[in-house]
Amino acid sequence: MNKELFEFIENSPTAFHTVDTIKDYLLKDNFIPLDIGEEWNIEEGKGYFVTRNNSSLISFKVPCGGIKGFMIGASHSDSPCFKLKANPVTDDGMYVRLNTERYGGMINSTWLDSPLSLAGRVIVSTPDGIRAELVDSKEPVAIIPNVAIHLNKTANEGTTYNAAVDLVPLYSTTEDSSFTPSFMEYVADLLCVAQDDILASDLFLYNADKGYSWGDFITAPRIDDLQCVYASLKGFLLSHKSDSMPVLAVFDNEEVGSSTKQGADSDFLNTVLTKILISIGMSADALADKLANSFMLSCDNGHAVHPNHPELTDKNNCVKLNGGIVIKHNANQRYCTDSVSASLTKLLCERALVPYQEYSNRSDLPGGSTLGNIANTHNSMLTADIGLPQLAMHSALETAGIQDTEYMEVLMKVFFSSSVVQLADGVYSIK
Repeated sequence: MNKELFEFIENSPTAFHTVDTIKDYLLKDNFIPLDIGEEWNIEEGKGYFVTRNNSSLISFKVPCGGIKGFMIGASHSDSPCFKLKANPVTDDGMYVRLNTERYGGMINSTWLDSPLSLAGRVIVSTPDGIRAELVDSKEPVAIIPNVAIHLNKTANEGTTYNAAVDLVPLYSTTEDSSFTPSFMEYVADLLCVAQDDILASDLFLYNADKGYSWGDFITAPRIDDLQCVYASLKGFLLSHKSDSMPVLAVFDNEEVGSSTKQGADSDFLNTVLTKILISIGMSADALADKLANSFMLSCDNGHAVHPNHPELTDKNNCVKLNGGIVIKHNANQRYCTDSVSASLTKLLCERALVPYQEYSNRSDLPGGSTLGNIANTHNSMLTADIGLPQLAMHSALETAGIQDTEYMEVLMKVFFSSSVVQLADGVYSIK
């Protein structure tokens, strides 16, 4: 289980690669790609998927005999990293450095002194227009060196990092180095294209450390949120038919607010659900009825009790590694779970025979938020925020429990194989 998770993470250094990796799984299982800009002719008993921006993906299976509603498992494809600017090279005559911006809320110190690899999307000129190409160096190309303790005597007394000064990655000595090609030459060589044909890019520096298991734990980059993406995908592929349509939704840009055309705050999900209904002969107005009988699990990891700082958690609402599914609550709706959606999630966990635990932030620590409430502003439905417990969220390397990936996969298999029907407001059945 975790060995395959590590392979999934290794093949998914950016959101673009995450979607490409998911597509490989779906195509091997005979899912059919669709174009969001074309008319759909979907058939009962078949599976389909559609992408947007090559960094978000929605897949669904068409049940036989109609649709009661949708069972939607949502997660996100992006993780904190460094994004290169449009003009990425700074050469001061002594060093060539890469001009970057922080993407997402990373723990700055964890990215220093770790070799960084390059991946992303490059736009190449063609005779008819443009073409997007994925690139992954798979080898270190840069590093952010620490200042030696001899030169910074207060380094161990708490350091503030200026992104424009302290977090600038080193690429080479000079642009005409005999050991390293110029940066854009290097990118062009990776793609086997002429440098002049590169028009623009979305390139990122990422931690290429491989994941590994040790004792009770797993450690890898990008566990947030690729652990949930992977487990949701596996559960989706293994799910059985029900009265509802299983929908796997993987959105980009959650780490920066989701307010993009490919984020949870876009019309992507609404457009897909509407086109599904129209394709099976229903009107777009039927979406409201189907959403009333739908259930979404917003899957994004949560904070386990820290071994050195247990005081940072709510003692009565804290979670542990290998303790199972985390059901997340927040009075100010940073998490969208309410008593109804929490109860249904617990019943599904019991049906799946997996443990669950409940989490709330300490009352004076607001914590992060997830895509659940954002997605609900466009498609109102019963939703619970869940995840898996982990340590060091947004570090270059994160740690989780060795058993929890399997718990999530089993839950999502049962979830996608089930149907939640509203009998009255606040009254639901699970089949």
